[in-house]
Amino acid sequence: MPISPIWPAATAVDANGAIAFHGRTAESLLDEFGSPLYLIDTDEVSARAKHFVRAAAEAFNTSTTHVSFAGKAFLSKEIVRLVAEAGMFVDTCTMGEMRIALAAGVPGRRLVLHGNNKSDDEIALAIEQGFAKIVVDEPNEPERIAAIARKLGKRARVMLRVTVGVHAGGHEYISTAHEDQKFGVPLLAAGADAAVLDVLNNLTDVTPAATNARIAESDVNAGNDHPQSTAPIAPASGSGKPARELRYDVKYPYDLSHEEVSDTDKVLAAAMEAIADGPSIAVLKTILANQDVLELVGAHSHIGSNIHDADAFIHAAKRMMLLRKTLWATDAYILPEIDLGGGYSVAYTDGEDSMDIDVELTRLAGSVSDTNRALGMPAPAISFEPGRYIVAPAGVTLYRVGTIKHVHLSDAKDSAGNPIDERVYVSVDGGMSDNIRPALYGADYTARLANRTGSTETMLARVCGMHCESGDIVVHEVRLPADLKRGDILAVPVTGAYGRTMASNYNQALIPAVVAVSEQGAHVMLRRQTIDDLLDLDQG
Repeated sequence: MPISPIWPAATAVDANGAIAFHGRTAESLLDEFGSPLYLIDTDEVSARAKHFVRAAAEAFNTSTTHVSFAGKAFLSKEIVRLVAEAGMFVDTCTMGEMRIALAAGVPGRRLVLHGNNKSDDEIALAIEQGFAKIVVDEPNEPERIAAIARKLGKRARVMLRVTVGVHAGGHEYISTAHEDQKFGVPLLAAGADAAVLDVLNNLTDVTPAATNARIAESDVNAGNDHPQSTAPIAPASGSGKPARELRYDVKYPYDLSHEEVSDTDKVLAAAMEAIADGPSIAVLKTILANQDVLELVGAHSHIGSNIHDADAFIHAAKRMMLLRKTLWATDAYILPEIDLGGGYSVAYTDGEDSMDIDVELTRLAGSVSDTNRALGMPAPAISFEPGRYIVAPAGVTLYRVGTIKHVHLSDAKDSAGNPIDERVYVSVDGGMSDNIRPALYGADYTARLANRTGSTETMLARVCGMHCESGDIVVHEVRLPADLKRGDILAVPVTGAYGRTMASNYNQALIPAVVAVSEQGAHVMLRRQTIDDLLDLDQG
């Protein structure tokens, strides 16, 4: 029978209560590949990657769209090939990620380099391989990239990461667009009043012609008030009528000299002036000053992680479009591409929200289109960087149950605030070494018995790991069968992102294997570490 939506689509439960993935039971997989074990449903990865690429193209159907897979979520050569076949670029941020992507056969023109502290070697490799984008993260970086490019005799394609001041996502550690953090260059100068940007919520949608110019008020009633030309219109010969004189507004060109500029445009101009005085424009000017070796291909914004709807993306996108307009006004350069980053949510537990990509990208596309039309700007290429959305729901971690400890309590409550007199600690043969997210920022997961049905009577359990930390928690709270016993198998879904990629050898635990499952069967994607691996590293 089928299982709930947070599990990979090909997951099912048989009549005995055993969970199977593409027909392979959890128990058979552990018997063959060992425990604990990461599973990745590669058919699910392909389907989700293709879905996102298609949804972006359909939502932004009048623009070019690029979708990059954020390799930090989970990277292997097989995953790289799957997302590349789905039409994605691949984002990398370390030499290791770059080398894995290149080893998978993806050409540099389909790769991106991020990072707030890139090494010269990483920058040089990206330039040598012709990466699609090197994302500049701090004011001095353009000069470093330019110097390396000159030394190599090549030109680098660069994009500036901008912190737009829109805060989104859950925990502070995964919200990345506020100013007090390590990523990007602020849109506005320190101390500037961000309220000036509120004009973006009140822009009037206009036709492109009306955006560029207006006929003088004295002549509005005499003819068409939406001229199709930006040149003065001479009087008809012998007509005696005054010339229809076009009045340029602030939107085109960037000019406040005319006395008849509207109040709305004055507010818009103030917003543009605030951006023009900000750090981001200064860095963009530095890039433009090095055009012999730096090609400025766009600007980038990433506002956080696990975001459920498009509202925050819309606010960030409007600010990025105004940055683009301001650079055109100050330097006559139109940024070809705006990257709106990643952070698209998935549900980790039943009943939790997950972003509806088709609906929310369509909302975002409408806002981007309206904003650019009101600003009198052509549409840029739009790019995205999903990572978690692609791989998290494709992953499941399997554990063997060990110690089961009933701890009696006198003054405790469950997550709903109900009093409890006991908490059952269920220990498994993994923990924070294979999934650090619960300990790092309180991430919630669920679990279920995977090898049999179990009793109808349940107990409130906390699934914990084997490590020497009280915070070594896999699942904070879940109801499990009361007859759970040592040797049973627990399956934890939605672990495809930031599980294996953040794994450690804490307590010298061995990092589990990653096994790919699909309609074609099961095979090892990344092998399990061995004791010999640990000893080989120790050169003392």
